[in-house]
This record gives sequence, C-alpha cells and structure tokens, in this order.
Amino acid sequence: MTELRDPIHDAARFSAVLMPHRSLGPKGFLILMGAVSAVSFGTGLLFYMIGAWPVVGFMGLDVALLYTAFTLNFRALRLYETVDLKQDALTVTRVAPSGRSQVWNFNPYWVRLKLEQRVGRPTQLSLASHGHRLVFASFLTDSEREDFASALSAALSSARSPAV
Repeated sequence: MTELRDPIHDAARFSAVLMPHRSLGPKGFLILMGAVSAVSFGTGLLFYMIGAWPVVGFMGLDVALLYTAFTLNFRALRLYETVDLKQDALTVTRVAPSGRSQVWNFNPYWVRLKLEQRVGRPTQLSLASHGHRLVFASFLTDSEREDFASALSAALSSARSPAV
C-alpha cells in the first residue's frame, strides 16, 4: 500500500543557510596581494640597491606567508550550516570546509532554543531536547545571532500551534 503525503505537511516552514561573513572577496584579495607585492618588491629593490641583498628574500617570504594565511582563511570560510523546519522535524546540517556534513534532527514540539548571554564573551545559540544539546551559528555576530534566534523562535512557535 502506498502512503500518500500531504504536500503542505511536507513543505518547509522555515529554511535558512548560515555562512560566515567574508569581508574580502576574490577581487579585493587580488588587489590587496598586488599592492603588498608591489610595496614588498619596491622595498626589496631598494635594499638590494644599497647592498643589503639578503633582505629581498625576507620581503618575498612576507608576501608568501600573507598569501598562505589568506588562503587558509578562505578555506575555513567554506563552512556553512542549514536550518530547516518542517511540520514534524527541525533539521540542522553543518557542512565543514572539507565537505563533510553532520546532521541533527529535533522534534519541533520538544526542542528548546536558547540564546545565552555570556559576560565578556559572545552569545551562544543552542538547541536542546531530551538531554542533547547542539550549539550552532557560532560564526555569526551577536546581533546576527539575536536576529536569527528571534526568527527561528517565531517559526517554532508557529509550528507548535495547531493549524487553522
């Protein structure tokens, strides 16, 4: 026997993709690296001309280290989390920069959303149900976390109320 599903029952009530903020895009990165390379090359050339040629290698090393640091930072920014709320499930999926994903499922009727204010530290957003706790959205700013918490809280309240 085939079970018929109600499309309204399966439709997402709330869906969000959370990503770390990237203040420097690819074009900005190329401009920054070009400027740093030009300054480093000019300074290295000046030192070479006055006879301090070993400094040139250190100037190149600075550029290489800066490039490596930005490359590692851009790789870390590939992290993202998705939050999907349907009638019968709240699903949080975290995708690591390596592409590995972890999925947590909660019953929207039992899950509790908590935004914890911590003195001298960023706020912490978590979901708790049946003795399990998931801290998520840790890469968001405090104000972004508060806005997201209020939106998710409203969606959970709506999901818990009986359909009219």
